[in-house]
This record gives sequence, C-alpha cells and structure tokens, in this order.
Amino acid sequence: MHVPDGFIDAPASAVTGVVAAGALAVSLRGARRELDERTAPLAGLVAAFIFAVQMLNFPVAAGTSGHLLGGALAAILVGPYTGVLCVSVVLLMQGVLFADGGLTALGVNITDMALVTTVVSYAVFRALLAVLPRGRRSVTVASFVAALLSVPAAAVAFTLIYAVGGTTDVSIGKVATAMIGVHVLIGVGEAVITALTVGAVIAVRPDLVHGARGLRQRLRLRVDGELVDAPAGAPAPVAARTSRRALWAGGLAASLALAGLVSFYASANPDGLEKVAHDKGIDTQEKKHASAGSPLAGYGVADVSDQRLSGGLAGVIGVGVTVVAGSAVFWAVRRRRAVDASPVDSGL
Repeated sequence: MHVPDGFIDAPASAVTGVVAAGALAVSLRGARRELDERTAPLAGLVAAFIFAVQMLNFPVAAGTSGHLLGGALAAILVGPYTGVLCVSVVLLMQGVLFADGGLTALGVNITDMALVTTVVSYAVFRALLAVLPRGRRSVTVASFVAALLSVPAAAVAFTLIYAVGGTTDVSIGKVATAMIGVHVLIGVGEAVITALTVGAVIAVRPDLVHGARGLRQRLRLRVDGELVDAPAGAPAPVAARTSRRALWAGGLAASLALAGLVSFYASANPDGLEKVAHDKGIDTQEKKHASAGSPLAGYGVADVSDQRLSGGLAGVIGVGVTVVAGSAVFWAVRRRRAVDASPVDSGL
C-alpha cells in the first residue's frame, strides 16, 4: 500500500504531511513512557523485522499479492506510540533508499500505513482483551483480529484521502470496493503473521510484550501428585525462557534471513494498491520517484547482475540500516525519558 508520487495532489499531500508530523511529535512524547532499557532494543528490532517481512509479498488473488503493513505487530509488541515510530522509520528507509513509496507522498503513507493501522489495531486489541479471559492465548487471538481489521481500515483511509486529493477522475465507489475487497484478503495474511510473531515472543519473553503487560498466570501447586490452583492472590511469576540478548540476536538473524534469502521467492505480482491503481487508471498520473537513481532502487543493488544476489544484498542492507536507524531513534527517546525523570537540583 505504498502510495507513489502523483496519486495524491499537492494540497492533500501537504495536509497529510502535517497530520503525519503531528502524529510523530505525539508519538515521540508517548514513546518515552513505553520505552526503557529493556524494550528500546526490541523496538529497533521490530522496525527491522517489519522491513524484512514487507519484502515477502504473498499471493492473495489472481494476479495480486500483499505484504505485511506492520502497524498491529509493532503496537502490540512495543506499544502504540512506539509502533507509529517503528513503521515510520521503515517507510522513510524504503522511500529514501529503495524508491518504494513517494517522497512527496510520505505524509500520506505515514498517515495511512503507520498511524491508521496502529490506532485501529491497538484499539481493537485492547477492546478484545477487556472481554476475553486474561491469558497468553487471548493476546494471540486479539492480535489476529486486530491485525485483520487494520488492513481494510488502511484501505478505507486511502480511499478517503483519494476522494479528497486524487489526481484522476475515477469513481470513488469503484476505488473503495476494489481497495477494501482485496485488502480484506491481505488482512488475513497480516493477521497470521502478526499472531504467529506475537505468540512466538510471548512464549519466550512475555515480559517484553507491551500488549501482554499485566498478564498473570495462576500459580499451580502439586499436591499428592496432582496440579491444583493456588489460593487467589498468589500469581505466578512470569518466567523468561531466553535472555534479551539472545532474543535480539535471534530476531535479527531471522530478519536477515527473510530479507536476504526468503525474499527471492516472494510473489512478483503487483500488490493490492498497484493492482487497483492499474485496473482503475489511478496510476496514469504516477510520477517518477525522486530516488529512482538510488543504487538500491527497486530492492536491488546496482551493477550486481545476479538477480538473487542483488535482491539478497539489498535486503540485508535494508535490514541493517533500519535496525541502526530505529535503534538510534529509540535509544535517544529512552535517554530523553531518563533525563526528564532525573531529579532536578534545587540548589539548596
């Protein structure tokens, strides 16, 4: 759903740019409450993982593919404010280095893919947790539903933006029907990826999952060879099955493998927005990307003739740059939180 330059006119792009800037400013302040020395490294890893998985287009219908948006995954793992920043970092890296998503449309993409998906998914996630039994399985189920709904929500948001600032004379009803229809299918893939990833992290480090905070397992005692619930008020401690360093290293290795190796086997079909834009004539006003001359444009390394090697190197570089950029942002936010929380010298 990366909107290229030319789909949305200048006034609408400017307005969404202001909205995106405001959302980032609010998110930077909110992320101070979400990030600490344990979760800041995870946030950088989440951004890199989203970048890697977005390279894995999966088929959803005849001649159409989809890929992860990542808003739900980021919000549940590291918090909604930090989630907006994670997806925004990914979009910035993709736009500047890989010519994916227009630079003049960066505000549109951040508003649509970072802000809308994160807000909608996290609201659905919290609402479901309020009615579901408190447990890890409920977090996974809520993650699935939240991610599923976040993708068509982004399709609706794009349709509304296009209705205001679209550069071609296309029926909004037809755009809405096509966009929502295909993105409901893409949402299924988003939901599966999100639920599997959240479930995997909860299995080893539930204490690091923002959406699982407050979960407590009932302590069970073995009495006469049988497990029985302990008296109320005696919650079991949440056990960590792996260290933070091992989790980070494993996550980074998985991201590098997905972007550097698995991405070669991704679907080559156009994604949902590309397919709709071509079928409905929206892409007739598409403009050449300002970063089209980048040595990494199109997710390949210039002057590397072997397609598999070129794409793999580009993916590895992208993951590396994203994890470094993301980690730098989140460590800076965490440090600012530490500075704000430090006692002020009264001079007495």
